[in-house]
Amino acid sequence: MKDLRIFGMEGSKCYASKVARLLGLRLTPTVEKTFADGEPYIKSDVGPAGNVRDCDCYIVCSLFSDSKESVNDKFVKLLFFIGSLRDASARRVTVVSPYLAYQRQDRKTESRAGIHTKYCSDLIEAVAKHMKVRMITMDVHNLSAFQNSAPFSVDHLEATNLFADFLCGGTDRKHGHVIEDHIPDPLAVGDGNLVVLSPDAGGLNRAKVFRAALEKRLDLRNQIEAMALDKERNENGVQGGHISGNVDGKKIIIFDDVIASGGTIQLCTQTVEKLGGEVYAVCVTHFLPTEATMERLASLKRIIVADTVPVADISAWEGRMFVVKTTEMFAEAVRSTYYAGSISDLLDA
Repeated sequence: MKDLRIFGMEGSKCYASKVARLLGLRLTPTVEKTFADGEPYIKSDVGPAGNVRDCDCYIVCSLFSDSKESVNDKFVKLLFFIGSLRDASARRVTVVSPYLAYQRQDRKTESRAGIHTKYCSDLIEAVAKHMKVRMITMDVHNLSAFQNSAPFSVDHLEATNLFADFLCGGTDRKHGHVIEDHIPDPLAVGDGNLVVLSPDAGGLNRAKVFRAALEKRLDLRNQIEAMALDKERNENGVQGGHISGNVDGKKIIIFDDVIASGGTIQLCTQTVEKLGGEVYAVCVTHFLPTEATMERLASLKRIIVADTVPVADISAWEGRMFVVKTTEMFAEAVRSTYYAGSISDLLDA
């Protein structure tokens, strides 16, 4: 792997370091600074350690806003960095984006509305020009829309099996070892009193995949239902209150790709309780909370999030919030793509 280079962008360096360490590598050094007017400067470092000529370069960059940079700042800097690697004669660039922003605006919802999913992909392709470029990401909001708009190769990972393992514990089905990282009270084999609930109709297929993963681990067959909340957005926020099935007396696992404001999850919880169900846990891949979000979710018994976005101090949740690691899956995806292998094993339940 002498011609493999792994870079970590601002806000993702810790995550990138973990991925590199799992591959037996170190991060390739970069030079980053900001001019007085806010203009960014970024490139691979000078010297042998930063040489990228004819190298396979992986840029780890989750696109989320934090206290230092907005999502737009990070995306623009990513584009400049891709261009600099191209001009430094890199052979190929792979954008490793555990959380990829701009994916919720994936179609025209009204006249003259933009399709940001498409524009994001077009900009990456444009700055890469004739250099080979690809992307590895996880749980984009609308996979079909993203795949149809991306003009380059995309390897899409799913956190479904990671969440299922964390909820169920037991023995890993593929490797045979005991799963040590799980919730304190994992779901019991044969527990068929479960429902997987998507917060909207568009996520129902994702919920069905998660249901299948749970059924395999709990030795069930066609005993877990998948449902969706019927909701709509307007100037007053999210409104609705109908679920496509009976949740009375059921344990509900709400499964979603992104939580930002928390309004939809709050509506889901209220609707489930109103209809006689119990929210057992909320599982979400990308957690982008504000203070208002944390207030809306304060009553949850369990919330399980992936580490695609850094999670702040969770001590205030008193053992009710858990973080699932995704770095090993991304490290294996990097290894597989570098050796021109398949990532299908990473997606098998």
